[in-house]
Amino acid sequence: MKAISSCTVIILGLLITCFGCKEESTKKDTLAINSSNQNAKPAQPLSQQFKDYWYAGKAEISSYKLEQARYGEMRDGTAVLIYVTEDFLPEIQVKADHKSDKNIPVLKLNATKNFNTGIYPYSIMQSTFYPVGNNQHAIKVSSSMQEWCGHVYAQLNNKDNFEIMSHSYFEGEADQNFKLDKAILENELWTQLRINPKSLPTGNIAVIPSLEFTRMKHIDIKPYQADATLTGDTYTLKYNNLNRSLIITFNPMFPYDILGWEETFQSGSQTMTTKATKLNTITSPYWQKNQNKHEVLRDSLKLN
Repeated sequence: MKAISSCTVIILGLLITCFGCKEESTKKDTLAINSSNQNAKPAQPLSQQFKDYWYAGKAEISSYKLEQARYGEMRDGTAVLIYVTEDFLPEIQVKADHKSDKNIPVLKLNATKNFNTGIYPYSIMQSTFYPVGNNQHAIKVSSSMQEWCGHVYAQLNNKDNFEIMSHSYFEGEADQNFKLDKAILENELWTQLRINPKSLPTGNIAVIPSLEFTRMKHIDIKPYQADATLTGDTYTLKYNNLNRSLIITFNPMFPYDILGWEETFQSGSQTMTTKATKLNTITSPYWQKNQNKHEVLRDSLKLN
């Protein structure tokens, strides 16, 4: 009987250990998925329509005619919005090279602008990595801007707080590292809209303006109060203290593609409006289209 009791104890011990390991593993997976925001709400389920469109192995590329207000004058240019789904590593917050249950699926937006100011060109790119679960803030946002005077770069990482790194050639900005309490990010709204426009925040809200705008206007990266409204096909942000408004027009039917936008703000001594009007949209695994023969695809986007 003693031998049987010992065996029973050993077996029970092994079972408890195994179940304990499984439970601990599950906890670790949950922590990994929500590591960028421990208070993240449950992920919203994805419709089959969403999966069929966004997980077809292609990116969605939309081109726009750009009328950019800069230095008190209007500039002609182009803008491109590139949306694609990716697996994202929650800890180091970069694209995952390998599939894993611990990865966070995101909808990435690379938004570019190109225009000239007199003799010299501007090139702007912003990247936003937003969980497709639509249950927390963007995991990461970055922005770079190049023109002949120099270039600037900013990056926001969603950790316990928002951790922000900014580099600029301007003396007053230079190199900065700081933290902010979490707030709605204007950058993330462009991806949240594509997942579910009805989930967009409305009312009087605190919003961190786009990293492009804060650098163009040389203002602090921090939340500002804004009035947000949503109608059938437009989303509007009005920043009263910044004398700025943003109106995004979109298709109210899936996949909720963005038809254009208007951004009104103070430019020099005038209040001016930047406008973007959609030219065309294609879906393509563009990362594979890097040969000279593929330049014709730029014609389809009316970018040449």
